[in-house]
Amino acid sequence: MNTVVTSKEDILKTSRELIQQRGWSAVNIRSVAIACGVSVGSIYNYFDSKAALICTTVESVWCEIFHRPEDSDVFQDTQACITWMYERMEYGCKQYPGFFTMHSLGFMQEEKSDGKRRMQQTWQHILDGLCFVLKQDARIRTDAFTEQFTAEKFADVLFSMMLSALMREDYDATAVLEIVRRTLY
Repeated sequence: MNTVVTSKEDILKTSRELIQQRGWSAVNIRSVAIACGVSVGSIYNYFDSKAALICTTVESVWCEIFHRPEDSDVFQDTQACITWMYERMEYGCKQYPGFFTMHSLGFMQEEKSDGKRRMQQTWQHILDGLCFVLKQDARIRTDAFTEQFTAEKFADVLFSMMLSALMREDYDATAVLEIVRRTLY
């Protein structure tokens, strides 16, 4: 009997490593158990299905990619935040090739509702962060936002541009930074 004890975080770390080494198809209950050196039952202690394992792994990849930066000034300056986000998108693409495209397309199917919900929660968190930065940035003109053109609406535009860049695997933020500069400063 296997006496190795592992944690949920160890399982997720191993799942992320499997993705990096062999792609998304490598992640299933059995392969993760083998890679962790535990029984299949040990994985089921934390995840009741392969779908639950995959959904939670996807969420952990998003968290790894967009973990809070050590430099909190990133959240005080819109241009610094956008630059950081594009750098993190590039990091995510290099660490997890095809993640963004596969993830967003894969979770649009009906049977993947939990994954889609988690993706939307993550996206909302990023969008909320953009709104926060737009409202905190002391360099933005006081008349930049109006009742019709709010920080929330502009954050939505910026986020749409970010999602488009993700699909194109274009991590050059220059054009977006120019739009921000011309619109807000």
